[in-house]
Amino acid sequence: MKKDQIYAGDDAGPLEKIRAFAFDEQVVPVFQDMISRSVPGYQTMLRAIGVFAMRYAQPQTQLYDLGTSLGAVAYVLARATEDRNCTVVAVDNSRPMVEACIRRLREQGVAAQVQVRHEDLEVTPIHNASVVVSNFTLQFIQRQKRKALVEKIYAGLVDGGVFVLSEKIRAPEEADNAFLVDHYHGYKKINGYSDEEIARKRKALENVLQPDSLADWRQRLHKAGFSEVHQWFQCFNFVSLIAIKQPVEKAGVTAHD
Repeated sequence: MKKDQIYAGDDAGPLEKIRAFAFDEQVVPVFQDMISRSVPGYQTMLRAIGVFAMRYAQPQTQLYDLGTSLGAVAYVLARATEDRNCTVVAVDNSRPMVEACIRRLREQGVAAQVQVRHEDLEVTPIHNASVVVSNFTLQFIQRQKRKALVEKIYAGLVDGGVFVLSEKIRAPEEADNAFLVDHYHGYKKINGYSDEEIARKRKALENVLQPDSLADWRQRLHKAGFSEVHQWFQCFNFVSLIAIKQPVEKAGVTAHD
């Protein structure tokens, strides 16, 4: 695992000239280190996704990893459902990531269970799905497109299926948001990033990653039709939700009660 030093040293350039972040050839070799040092609780989330897959994946359905990057979620889904004849569909719009993902899944021995697709999420058809995972992906999608994506995911899920959504969020109150961001930066410093690296990465993500509030995401999920939305994880400004699509009759009873 190569260390992430993309924004370290003089070679990274002055802050005002930092280019927008992209999942390109520069990021692929260091991505595993980057995400493990930048996303609090990342390994816990992967294990929990395995737990959710074991609980909710239905035989002969499809499991989606939207924004697969190097395939960490796809691998977990494949391993958790080896005995259920499920197909994992791993999607990413970065060709370098997709190529690296295919190599890794082959090395990990799960390539036969996973279809890796190089395409934008907006055009990915979702059908016969019992588990859909978006692990820190929709925050990179334009805000005006997020509602339609959530609705498409809901429509493509079978009854009893689940959508696991992990996102970086912004707090509605500026003081709360500043508190979360400040302490998150402290977390990155503990993991070896310098103040300069943190500032440069933040600049690179400025117009690329646009976080919504937790309330915004809950509202989108409920409006799409999900009868249950549970927040199961939060550390600083990183959260994960699981939304459940209940059968019509059960959802109706729940709403009436």
